[in-house]
Amino acid sequence: MATLRAIRGEVPRAIRAASARALEYANPPAPLVRLFALDELPIAIPVLRSARLAAAEWIQLLPDLPPAARTILRNRRDLGPEVQRALESFGPVDFVLPNDASVPDADVRAEAFAEAVDSSTGSIAEPFAGAQNRDMDHSDRIGAAASAGARAQPVAPPAPVEDEGPFEIAEVVARIDAFWRNREETGPVAPPAPVQVGEFRFETDEKGIVRWVDGVSRAPVIGLSLDLAGEAEASQVDGIATGAFRRRAGFSTARMRVEGHSDAAGDWLISAVPVFDPANGRFTGYRGTARRPRSDERAEPVHVPVASPAESLRQLVHELRTPTNAIAGFAEMIEAQMLGPVPEIYRSRAHIIRSEARELLGAIDDLDLAARIDSAALALIPGRVALRPLLAGITDDLSPLLELRGSMIALPVEDLIVAGDRRAVERLLARLMATLVSASGSGERIGVHMATESDQRVAVAIDRPRALADYPGDSVLGIDDEHEDSTLLGTGFALRLARNLARELGGSLTIEPTSLTLRLPAAVNSQVGQAI
Repeated sequence: MATLRAIRGEVPRAIRAASARALEYANPPAPLVRLFALDELPIAIPVLRSARLAAAEWIQLLPDLPPAARTILRNRRDLGPEVQRALESFGPVDFVLPNDASVPDADVRAEAFAEAVDSSTGSIAEPFAGAQNRDMDHSDRIGAAASAGARAQPVAPPAPVEDEGPFEIAEVVARIDAFWRNREETGPVAPPAPVQVGEFRFETDEKGIVRWVDGVSRAPVIGLSLDLAGEAEASQVDGIATGAFRRRAGFSTARMRVEGHSDAAGDWLISAVPVFDPANGRFTGYRGTARRPRSDERAEPVHVPVASPAESLRQLVHELRTPTNAIAGFAEMIEAQMLGPVPEIYRSRAHIIRSEARELLGAIDDLDLAARIDSAALALIPGRVALRPLLAGITDDLSPLLELRGSMIALPVEDLIVAGDRRAVERLLARLMATLVSASGSGERIGVHMATESDQRVAVAIDRPRALADYPGDSVLGIDDEHEDSTLLGTGFALRLARNLARELGGSLTIEPTSLTLRLPAAVNSQVGQAI
């Protein structure tokens, strides 16, 4: 900081001003704020408008600031009450311009003060609130001049004052009055039309927000984000740029629209490449160019339809399933020593990895099934499914888990047939049985009972394990966060999935005090003796 203060006078004014503008959104520390705040007012304004300091740091800085700089702070509404009281303690001193050598005459000082008022986008009329003339008193004229970006142009400058003394605010008010009288006679001067620019360059930060622009006005473009398309009436980019940003990929001729009346206003086609830190590979933003569309091109932002949560979940499931299958496949190759001899300890660990991957794949399939049901994308093929062989196969698959839990499954002797998609019925019974076995304890017996309730319904009642007896009714559907829940996605999730899948098959799942009863449409049963 001492070096910066020492060389400040040697740095050109334009470079100091550009540096101050670059710090406007950078949240600079207090010493750097002081360095720019004590510089010339046009240089200090960007930092004074946006700096975020602690109250003690502001209070320490205020006595060193010139009155015009404190005027800018007076118009901020985000400073704390301590800072506001400190500003008020300066009283009318902030509204008197000193007659120093840097501002040699009254006309130049009046113009500098009007510029300060304009830059601070506020009003300096607060100390004159006692004025009662509401048609156009001095305070109103000052506020209007500030909002219009006016510069006081004297019509008849007053006679020079012989003695040295403060430059009173009344002189500024007189010049602003003269400006408005002159404007009423000549009419307002129309601002020149902005020159249309054909191209510009830009850079973004790691969040996709444009932070640097070259070749066009900065204000309309700085702050635009590639991460989120804007409203239809606002400046915005289209879904091509947004999607590429989320993948950290390059994009070409994405569409962007800039609102307003500046030289940047209108439609653009933008292209950019991602930039990564060569030291650690961290994504640091984009560098790109923008150009006006040709006559044969269109540049209206394209809105990519937002995927529903269920569709997004299905995409995530697809991305998870591929690497999990690869992990399970490599673990199986190591366990089977397909690539050469492997020590026993590594084969046992490969077996554990394959088992965990298989369990993870089951959870991924459950998520995919839940997403398909939620998005009405579950395709079912009607058929006839015999329940007894299906339950026997599921019991064989669960034998390692039964041995681990020390429990057993008692299957019924009779066999009934239901109508539905075979894979869906098998998945329903498998997830339901696996969930109940996971909750069973040592020596516990899970009985399965089947019966025909009518010509159109088959009821499959499965005993509830003792661990689930403390959850009356449907409360068992909400025990995902319980510590004793050993399933990957939670017992409640598995039961809710089974209930929803049963509904898709035209049946239901009822939670009863001692059992869970699954009802499915009947097909051809020996007890019925006829086709339904």
